[in-house]
Amino acid sequence: MSEPVQVSIRDHIAEVTLNRPDKANAVDLAMFDALGAAGRALAENRTVRAVVMTGAGDNFCAGIDVSLFTDDQCAIDSKALSPVESSPANRFQLASYTWRQLQVPVICAIRGVAFGAGFQIAMGADLRYARPDSSLSIMEIKWGLIPDMAITTTLRDVLAVDRAKEMAWSGRVVGGDDAFQLGLVTALHDDPLAAAVETAQAICVKSPDAIRSVKRLFNTAWRLSDAEALALEAELQLGVLGKQNQLEAVMANMQKRSPDFDD
Repeated sequence: MSEPVQVSIRDHIAEVTLNRPDKANAVDLAMFDALGAAGRALAENRTVRAVVMTGAGDNFCAGIDVSLFTDDQCAIDSKALSPVESSPANRFQLASYTWRQLQVPVICAIRGVAFGAGFQIAMGADLRYARPDSSLSIMEIKWGLIPDMAITTTLRDVLAVDRAKEMAWSGRVVGGDDAFQLGLVTALHDDPLAAAVETAQAICVKSPDAIRSVKRLFNTAWRLSDAEALALEAELQLGVLGKQNQLEAVMANMQKRSPDFDD
């Protein structure tokens, strides 16, 4: 049986593929756990400088596998919804939140549908590239549920709260153009995977120290007071200033050559 999530690493880029194409990559228990495990493994791999996430086949992810609603093995109780070790997220939230926790940029390529759980997994990425004919929805209301896969930590900096409520209450489906206008996707591309890889390649030739610090800065400072945000800027700058990779960036620019960064 094929793995529910496939990970390949080449030239500092990890490609993470949701791999249930016959089910439109609907998320079952194995995929929930595999996404969290993939994120934890990549967090330990210092050679990875960017992550591209996509879905096998014609869709990114159709949401939760509805068989879980009748599967006795998926009885959700307080224990299942408790945080897992070394994370504030629980087993199900980790499928999305792990990409926010990851220090390196994560770029999600969306084809076809990103519904429910798929929408929330995509929101865990830093950037989202989608086809114009793709479809997105916060669809949990269809099943009498609330969106609970870390959406309160990912969507808040992307979508105004009234629009988030409207989408969550209605479960309406938005196309690629509307998703772009709302800010749910970063850009529209006919081939979002190729565009995501191209962006990842551009990231990988920059200082990995600065790239990681930029992600931490923007993910953290937006929710701090002015004084705390300014202090974080200074703290992170001191962490890279004068270090090997920062000096290499300067020398490479001055000598008009490709930089050779240390991971």
